[in-house]
Amino acid sequence: METFTKKQQVIDFARKHTLVRPRDLKRAGLPRDYLYQLAREGLMVKIGRGLYQWPEADSGHYQALLEVAKKVPNGVIALISALGFHELTTQNPHAVWLAIDRKARQPVIESLAVRFVYFSGEAMSQGVEEHRLSGINVKIFSPAKTVADCFKYRNKIGLDVALEALREGWNKKRFTMDELYRYGKVCRVHNVMRPYLEALV
Repeated sequence: METFTKKQQVIDFARKHTLVRPRDLKRAGLPRDYLYQLAREGLMVKIGRGLYQWPEADSGHYQALLEVAKKVPNGVIALISALGFHELTTQNPHAVWLAIDRKARQPVIESLAVRFVYFSGEAMSQGVEEHRLSGINVKIFSPAKTVADCFKYRNKIGLDVALEALREGWNKKRFTMDELYRYGKVCRVHNVMRPYLEALV
């Protein structure tokens, strides 16, 4: 009876959290062996090393963001991936853009394509939003911070991407001019951004 109860608790946990790692169960005081058992029985789907998904979960086009957030909890969704989340770009990236601390070791993620960018100081800590998607907390840079980041990485992603995001965000009232100037200074691109910001008003 106790075995059945524990197994059901693991099932309930998996349904609630969508993506589960063995250590998540350990933190919750549940035996992680049931996770492997449920996968063998076809009740859970193994989608990567140490990462399992409840098959009925509908995470839609956020699936890749959820996987990355689960595997790299200290990372922040950035650049084109953040623009996509905020609906400020027509780009459809083939990889998830993820910011990690400059001093951090680059994680190994085998199950999907990830492009890492290295931030430090305020560039890493400022403008971070937490969004709850399918029961998982996902860190994503805010629209204004993302636009500033795009100007900083314009040689990597294209100036046209940064300008499109700036226009879209401004038209949709997703940020203020003060926010743009503030994050422009954080990213040390306020002089680069200034003529484009002045053209908006």
